[in-house]
Amino acid sequence: PYRQIRALYTPTTITVYQAYKTSIATAAVAQQKLNASPNFRTTRMTWIKPSWAWMLYRSGYSYKDPGQERILALTMKHEDFLEMLKRGCVTEELEAGGKLPEVRIQWDPERNVRLGKLEYRSIQIGIPGGLSERWVEEMIVGIEDVTDKARKLKRVLEERPGATDEELVELGLVPVEREFELNEELRRGLRME
Repeated sequence: PYRQIRALYTPTTITVYQAYKTSIATAAVAQQKLNASPNFRTTRMTWIKPSWAWMLYRSGYSYKDPGQERILALTMKHEDFLEMLKRGCVTEELEAGGKLPEVRIQWDPERNVRLGKLEYRSIQIGIPGGLSERWVEEMIVGIEDVTDKARKLKRVLEERPGATDEELVELGLVPVEREFELNEELRRGLRME
């Protein structure tokens, strides 16, 4: 399918990714609270991604932006992730001057772990400042720093350009992402058809 949510998930949780500065990431992992650092702000839009490859692309394996040099894997419960999607509106449908939705949805070209562009789309979820505090306080149930995994993946790809995706999974550098199924109403709302 052209638009599909692929993610690392268990029967109860789903993993999303975002990059942060070191001071935010270190405190967040240590205290398992994204807002553990005074540098964290809930006043700005935060974009989360369930696609590991898209996070690698966006962050350049964590090397692209000095203020976003640490990649965090944020675990959410299914029901909270679905609530975000239900509150969302696809950004291309926003009308100028209209009321902005609580959550913004973008479908961007998916990437592979070598950062190549694929023919289908990956979801990005924009959480506005007004909802960010609740997301941080109530919806994140686990935080892991996966920066080293991203950097090791980059090294392996440079040293072994012919490495297969299966080998990268076996090395623990690429998660096994599967389609995250949604009901028909939500699929329509997210323009997945």
